Amino acid sequence: MKAEKLKGHLDLLLLSVLSGGPGHGYEVITRLRDRSDGAFQLPEGTVYPALHRLESAGLLASTWEVVAGRRRRIYHLTLAGERAMAEQARQWREFSGSMARVLGAPAASARGAVLPGGLPLTTAVLRGTA
Repeated sequence: MKAEKLKGHLDLLLLSVLSGGPGHGYEVITRLRDRSDGAFQLPEGTVYPALHRLESAGLLASTWEVVAGRRRRIYHLTLAGERAMAEQARQWREFSGSMARVLGAPAASARGAVLPGGLPLTTAVLRGTA
């Protein structure tokens, strides 16, 4: 997915990835790619400036580590970052639930639900049989 489609959502994605533990920039990029099954494969030129911006805003903090003779900046969430992530996630769930209702699909909270007959709800929605 192209970075411009993620405008407005990149901060939440990065904060969420770092909620799983500290990481250096490239590690953040690979975690994001892996957790999205490859959908969010963002270039360094998108991720690093966002990490710096989040740090300047007080949502992330960083320390330097030396690994195999190379310095790495390790980012971690601050308390303000945890709060911001929780609020942004709440807003995202509200927005995506509203979008799902407009599109005729159940809200994300129905994920994993099974319709009578054993058909997963997500499959039924995609097939138009829900």
